[in-house]
Amino acid sequence: MLIDFKDEDFDSKIKNEEVSILQLSTNWCQPCKILRPIMEKLSEEYKDKASFYYGDIEEDAINTGSAAGVRGVPTVIIYKKGVEVSRKVGGVPESHMKEFLDENI
Repeated sequence: MLIDFKDEDFDSKIKNEEVSILQLSTNWCQPCKILRPIMEKLSEEYKDKASFYYGDIEEDAINTGSAAGVRGVPTVIIYKKGVEVSRKVGGVPESHMKEFLDENI
């Protein structure tokens, strides 16, 4: 399940979880819209390995996006106990995202 992310979730959830995957996007971004169902599907496939979040950097994830230095959307960041492990910027096919997750989880 792809969980809606708000800035306050970083301290209360991401910093406390072993592995968190955060998709930072905006509602006007077409590649973001294409990536969202892919991330939804992968969140089910990897549900025993990580928590998956979706945050809009123009609404509920403004501070998180800024703190992470997000310059383009979509950006998918993998965190372990709140520390960034890796990131992928731009829309990618499901196979590439799966490969990215496999390499970093």
